[in-house]
Amino acid sequence: MAPFVTLRPATREDAAELAIVADLASHGVACWLWLGELAGSCGDTPMELGRLKMRRDDGYGSWRHAVIAEAYGETAGAAIGYALGDDVRDIEVDRVALQPAVDLQKTVIGSWFIATLGVYSHLRGIGIGKSILDDQIERAGTLPVSLITASDNEAALALYRKNGFSERARRQALSVFESSRKHEWVLLTRDAR
Repeated sequence: MAPFVTLRPATREDAAELAIVADLASHGVACWLWLGELAGSCGDTPMELGRLKMRRDDGYGSWRHAVIAEAYGETAGAAIGYALGDDVRDIEVDRVALQPAVDLQKTVIGSWFIATLGVYSHLRGIGIGKSILDDQIERAGTLPVSLITASDNEAALALYRKNGFSERARRQALSVFESSRKHEWVLLTRDAR
């Protein structure tokens, strides 16, 4: 781990930071999902809904599954990872754009799945992402590790490949924004330790 990085388990109080990092890591897809869940209700914004979801005690992807990276006196990034259980087979998507990624997840049940790994842009390129990734691999124990990233995210692909991940499958991504570039979802896996 880079000597200037500290990793710690997230707390419920980190929910807002986790929502921001999840949206950052997903290139805005997290907020798009949360906006769809608001379904015309007033008062909440997508980011507020994301914060509330991160505060939950149950389900995949809450604060209980997160690690916060701190560097230079501030939050630098985070990861959300967990063991994928058989219940993932029962996930039914309510938006067709989610289907390719969910289909990929269903092929790696039993692995440690890194759902989110993000570093704030002003702190990228100095080893924080690698420190977070190493921690997730350690947390996986004897489980294989899997994650999904976009085929046009060259920095992420390079980091993962350099750390023992290889491509297992691809699915065409469906655009959720008019300005989205065409890309594929890439499932990467790493064998168990």
